[in-house]
Parts: sequence; C-alpha cells; structure tokens
Amino acid sequence: MLRFPTWKIVSILAMTVFALLLIVPSLLGPDRREALISHLPKWVPARAIVLGLDLQGGSHVLLEVDRNSVVKSLVDNLRDSVRRVLREEKVAITGGIGAQPRGVQLRIPDPGERAKVMPKLRQLAASAGSGLSDSSRSPAFDVSENDSGLIQFTVTEAGVEGKVRRAVEQSIEVLRRRVDALGTTEPNIQRQGADRILVEVPGLQDTGKLKEILGTTAKLEFRLVADPGADPADVESLEDVEQPGKLLPVEKRVMVQGEDLTDAQPGFDPRTQEPVVNFRFNIRGGQRFGEVTSENVGKLFAIILDGKVISAPRITSPITGGSGQISGHFTVEAANNLSILLRAGALPAKLTIVEERTVGPGLGQDSIDAGKRAAYVGAALVAFYMLITYGIFGVFANIALAVHVSFIFAGLVLLGATLTLPGIAGIVLTIGMAVDSNVLIYERIREEAHMGRSIVSALDAGFKRAFATIVDSNVTMFVAAAILYFLGTGPVRGFAVSLALGIITSIVTAVTMTRMMIALWYHYKRPARLPI
Repeated sequence: MLRFPTWKIVSILAMTVFALLLIVPSLLGPDRREALISHLPKWVPARAIVLGLDLQGGSHVLLEVDRNSVVKSLVDNLRDSVRRVLREEKVAITGGIGAQPRGVQLRIPDPGERAKVMPKLRQLAASAGSGLSDSSRSPAFDVSENDSGLIQFTVTEAGVEGKVRRAVEQSIEVLRRRVDALGTTEPNIQRQGADRILVEVPGLQDTGKLKEILGTTAKLEFRLVADPGADPADVESLEDVEQPGKLLPVEKRVMVQGEDLTDAQPGFDPRTQEPVVNFRFNIRGGQRFGEVTSENVGKLFAIILDGKVISAPRITSPITGGSGQISGHFTVEAANNLSILLRAGALPAKLTIVEERTVGPGLGQDSIDAGKRAAYVGAALVAFYMLITYGIFGVFANIALAVHVSFIFAGLVLLGATLTLPGIAGIVLTIGMAVDSNVLIYERIREEAHMGRSIVSALDAGFKRAFATIVDSNVTMFVAAAILYFLGTGPVRGFAVSLALGIITSIVTAVTMTRMMIALWYHYKRPARLPI
C-alpha cells in the first residue's frame, strides 16, 4: 500500500495541473481570458464555464404549438392531395372540394366513378396519416361515403396528437438553429409536456428580439401571381406587404418551396443600396426555379413569407443559376433576421408564446454571491473540522478536497455543461461526501491501530477495508444522480451533473490522492506512531 510507483505520482500531479489549467479561464475577465486563449495551443480546451440563466441572467420563453394551425395544415394538405388524385383519375365532382374544421368533403354522384376512385382515396388517407398515429390503435384520418355520393375525410384526434408530437420534435431543432445563429451561449431548448417547448437563453436580455426569432414561422413559398381569367378555385388573395391594405391574387399552386433553400445571407442591392436577402437553392430547387422562370418570362413571381407577399418582382429573364434575391424595403436588422429564419428552416406549425420573463444580471450575480458564500463557509467548516480531528491527516484530506473541487469544475469545462444554482448546491453537497470518504478511511485506520497492528499494516488495512464501503455508498448516490439527470429537466439536470461529477472525482481524490500523500509522508517521516 505504501509503495507508490513514480508513474502514478506523475499521473496524479499531471491530472491536477491539467484541471487547474482548465479552470483558469473561468477565473479571468473576458479580455484577459481571450488573450490567454489566443496564446494556448489549439488542442487545449480553453473556455470558461458556462453559467446558467439563474446565474448570469437572460431570457426565458415558453412556447406552445397552436393546435388550430396543426389541424388547418392537415386539412389543407389533404385537400390538395385529394384534388391531385381526382385529376389523375379524371373524375368529375359536384360542387368542388369543401374544407371543414376537421376535414374535407366532396360529392361524386356517379357510382362507377366513385367505385373507381375510392380505393385511391382510402390509400391516400392511409399514406397521408402514416407516422401520425399508431395504426394498430386508430388511423389519422377517417373516410366515409354514403349512397348519395358524399365522401368525407375527417382528421381524428390521434392524427392531431401525432402531428403535434412531430411538430414539437421538428420545432426544437429549428429553434435550436435559430438561437445558435444569434451567437448566444448554451441555450436550453427542450420539450415541456405534450405540446410546449421551453427556451432559455443565458446572457440575452433582449426578449423582444428573441420572441421575433422564435415566433415567426418563416414558411417561404414562391408562387405566380394569378392571371385575371384564372379559375377562382385555384386562386387566393394574400396581403401585399409592399402595398398595405391591398390584396394580391396569387395561384394556390406552390412553384418552389423554402425547404429547397441551402443558404440565405443579408446583403445590399448594388443598384439601390437597399438591404436585401440573397438566397441559394439546392440542386432540385435550382432546377425547378430555373424551369419556372424560363416558362413564365414577363409574369409576376410572388415571394410569400408566412402567408404574406413580401415581394412580387417581374420575371424579366430565366434565372438558372440556382440563386436569387429577396427585396422588400427591409431594414438592415430585418434583412439579417429574415436570413437567420430562412437558414434555420420553417417551423412545422405556428408557435404561440404562453410565458416569458427576463432574469436580470443583477439577480444572477446575487445568486452567484450566495452560492460562493455557501461554498466558502461549508468548505471552511469542513476543513477546520478535519484539521482539528485528524491533524496532519486532516491536512491531506483538505488538499484532496481542494483538488476534488478543481476536478469538478474541470469536468464542467470538458463536458461543456452549464453551471446553475442547483449545480452549485450539488458541488457543496459533494464536498461533504468527499470528506466523508476520508473519515471512513481514517476511522478504519484508527480501529486497526487500536487492535495492535503496526503503522504500515493499519494504514494498509484501513484503506482496503474502507474502500468497499466507499464504493457502495458512492455507487448508490451515482444511480440517484443518473435517475435525476434522465428523468429531470432544467435545474434538476444541472444538480445531477454536478453531483455525478463530484461522486466520480471524490473516489479519485479521497482514495488515490490521499493514499499517495500518506505514502509519501510515511516514506520521508518514518513516524513511530500514527497521528490519529
């Protein structure tokens, strides 16, 4: 036990130095931190510990998926698909395809045509609802017909729930890309309940800008402006942003969708010097955009964002390069925000803000100060107790305790984890747990010495026999921390991360590092009796 190889000593010291280097940037101000990082090698993960919303302030927004917009999207897509099937089968209907709050209906009086097209329509309902609900329980769409030829498609509750579930999953990824584009650090974006999304952005005090970025659907479409003689069933009137109060008739058929965009960047028109958004399509979108502009030279091409026409330029020549420009009397900030939205992609459903709040940096600083006081007082009391009770062995325990805390902060840096106020509580808790391991070892050594063992034998037996107890207790706590992490959210997970890191590092410091210091002490002092 008291034979400690040189390579182990070097390894422990190297780990300690590395941990201290990792936490140094967190102790410096922003300017000095940047100067230090610029002089370090690329492979060194030199970055500051990320502080949570409760420590550095920021914005908190709770969003909810608008179920009405989800149902409307399902109904609109279903109506377009039914119209496509009827055109392919060349089946005539009476009165058009009517939209209802929860579905669509149409009438096919001829029994022969109805029998021909019904299998296709049922197949359409099944394919359109695939993935939206558990088909073994209930379908996403109900299809019914009667003898008069009335056919009804109804969106089921299972279909709505499935669409909401998928909308939340997709929205989280879209929102993450949007918030990341703002240049903020470590946003917390997660599902809350069945249809809500929590967004926390530490350090961002401008809630208005965040709401604008999060609440905009950013559904981009390119459609042709309708000709005066077009079928009214294929035309809809949309608000023209460039001419407030005026409605512009555009075709319902979408020529190119924003999903085919690969990039969007703010810029300036070289002729007018007005802010614009330059965009670029993928191969499919570029080909389609080139075909549409080639076939419709001289016509107006409407650029539609979230159901509003933001620009309707005339196609003067084919645009075959796969790129284009959106202009609409933007400000510089509006052009930048639009480019962020287009790069991140459109939200699959409308999101409404149900709760918002801003945590000021002053409140966060108060939390940091309170956490520091708790940590300092707790560590000081523990260190004083160990020193009074165990003498030189207490000094070893206190040194190991300091290294233990350094390892926790270094682990937070390496993991890129966010330190929250509950996380500080977890660190304070692990301070007591780490010292508790030393107490178990020292008391076991004392018992072995009272039984008449030699110093070397007592030290060896104390570490060996206490080790099993230490591991058992720490494994139990680690399981609890893992459960908190996987089942908890937000601050609970922050507490779990700090607790888990503290459990792992306490075993290293309380057992390995303390044993190394005691071995070196005995090697150089050769004491006649134990100091405890």
